[in-house]
Formats: sequence, structure tokens, C-alpha cells
Amino acid sequence: MAETLPSRAPYAEDPARSRGRKVEEPESRTRTPFARDRDRIIHSTAFRRLKEKTQVFVAHEGDHFRTRLTHSLEVAQIARSLATALGLDPDLAETIALAHDLGHPPFGHAGEDELQIQMQGFGGFDHNVQTFRVVTKLERRYPRFEGLNLTWETLEGVIKHNGPVIDKLEKPSWRAIAEFDADYDLRLSGWASAEAQVAALADDIAYNNHDVDDGVQAGLFNLEELGSIPLIGPYVAGATADYPTAEARILRLEAVRRMIGAMVDDVLAETRRRAAADKVGSPEDVRNLGHALVAFSRDMAEDLSALRAFLMEKMYRHWRVNRTRSQARRMLAEMFQLFMAEPDVLPAEWYARTHARDEAGKARVVCDYIAGMTDRYAIEEHRKLFHLDSLH
Repeated sequence: MAETLPSRAPYAEDPARSRGRKVEEPESRTRTPFARDRDRIIHSTAFRRLKEKTQVFVAHEGDHFRTRLTHSLEVAQIARSLATALGLDPDLAETIALAHDLGHPPFGHAGEDELQIQMQGFGGFDHNVQTFRVVTKLERRYPRFEGLNLTWETLEGVIKHNGPVIDKLEKPSWRAIAEFDADYDLRLSGWASAEAQVAALADDIAYNNHDVDDGVQAGLFNLEELGSIPLIGPYVAGATADYPTAEARILRLEAVRRMIGAMVDDVLAETRRRAAADKVGSPEDVRNLGHALVAFSRDMAEDLSALRAFLMEKMYRHWRVNRTRSQARRMLAEMFQLFMAEPDVLPAEWYARTHARDEAGKARVVCDYIAGMTDRYAIEEHRKLFHLDSLH
């Protein structure tokens, strides 16, 4: 017999009570405001580009490794499942999950690190801010406004899903947020909705699990090495005991599946415990709680910390990954410096945006152009710029 879905939580966001959009629009006849936001994100150029942006491995290194697109889809699936189980609005949780990586540059964290260096003195770079700029400014699809004109609740979740950000507004890289907030208050000193917090935890669940999966598949470590690591180790042992004749690939996938399930169950239990203990009865209670409502338990957080330490040592700092990071950073640095010195080699549309701008404004245009590149496009663009035999 199918399990009955939980009733709507009193602290769930109600799309019928959305605070609306910065530019007023007629409501959709067929979709809630949050579902409409989701569809706008899916149809955006920035979302399509995620298919060839990566986190650890460069897109051309293998067809089986996660990209930002597959990661975002995994996060969205987990977020929607969590939201449904908690009686929250699944469309809003899914929407924020789909949007959360739109501002990442090519080559994952290596690309972000390099753009932070190149943008020193020009306002800095932060991928969360860039995501916000993508959905509020850089996407150009509509005649009446820049960006996607998303609802207040989605924008709040995009910029605050990891918690209050008021303390970041003094950073040069967060100037765009401060300027937007001055005209359209997102209550940056408070927490975001429970749906946004669900999206943040879904991100943690997805990337920790798929990094384990991708790391084993890439040969950076093996199942035996995972045996002593908290959280994943017991599930490797359990899968091996239950299926002693299964091939290693199946055991890896089974262990990861079990770990995802355990992390989801932990979030559900801890969130329900906190909601009851703090008597959370409305969306405003969530924003004013003073701490996260949606969270891992203390034991799960400790186990996750140990797993992340293992991944940092065995994967993120592996010499093969370091070599790729080094190459990626050199490519982005060389392109950035060339575009700053010779902006007329930018594509015509982007060159036009540099006109009548000071150095900081020109740097922001260059940064936006590079940040929007996929891994494959960045490699090809660098080849065309620095190798005469690749001009056409």
C-alpha cells in the first residue's frame, strides 16, 4: 500500500502568498509562481552551459564523471524528495537547487580561484554572487527586464540558502548584492525559507556522494580505502556482505545509494526534531529562528567532516587533479590578461559592452565572459587566441 504524503507543514512557503516579482507580470494560468521560476531556469542559457562545466574533473576527461548539470539535477531530485517528505513546497526547493550553480566558471573551483585573483582590485569574484547576477542581470531573454525576474522567495533562496549574508556586504565582490538589496529588500540578515535550506542540504548530500563515486571510478582511491572512513565505510562493508559475488562497480553504487538514503533520513529526523523543539509554526518563524531549521544531526555532521577530510587528501589534492587545476588556471589567467589588454579580440557583442567603461567595468565584462564559458569552450577559445594554426 502506498504511503500517504505528509500534509503541508505550517512553515512551508505558499506560492499563493508569494511576495511577487521585482517587475510585475500577469500570473501564469497553468503554473504556480515557483514552478514558473523553475521553468525559466531550465530554459536559460546559463543552465544549458552547465552540461560542460565541471567541479573536479574537466569535461573532456570522461563521459561518466558528473558535470555541473548532472550535479544540479541530482541536487534538485534530492531537494524535491526532502521537501515533499517535510511537507514543504517542492517546486521552490527544486527551483533553488537547479539555480545554485549557475554562476560557477569553467574548471570548477580552479576557475573560481583564478578569477578571484584576476579580479583583485576590480571588485572581486564570488560564484554565489555571480549566480545571483546571472538570474537578475546577465540572462537576456525578455523585452521588459534583464535577468529572469524570479520571485522574491527564489531570489532570497539563491543568495541566502547557506544562511544570513549581511556580514558579507562589505566585501567588494558582494557589491552587486548590496545594490540590488537597497532597491529590493531580501532581508539579508535573516535565514532563508525552509525550502532554500533543503536545497543547501541536498547539495551537501549530492556532492559528497558523487565525489565518492567519481573518485573510485577515476582510480584516485578504491573501495578498500573507504572501509575505515566514517559514514561510507559501513555501507561498503554492508553491501559487500549482502552481495559477496557482485562486481566492484555494483558494490560502489550500492554503497553510495545507501549513504544517500542515510543522509536523507538524518536530515528528515533532525529537521522534524528542531521544528518541534523550537515550535516553528510559520515561514517567518523559520527566518527568525536564529539558526538553521534544516540540518544534519551532530553525529552525521561529524561523520561528514571525516569523509570530507578523506576526499580532500585523496581526491581534491591528488596530483592528477592538481595538474589539471594548474593548466586550467593558466588558461584563464592568460585569456583574462589578453582581453584586458586587447578588448577588441573579444566577440563583438562583448567588446561593445566594454565601451565607455573604466578599468573595473571592463574587467567585470571580461570576467562575465570567461565565467560563462564551458570547459570545452574555454579550451577552444584559448587555443584560438594563442595558437596561429587555430584561428578558424
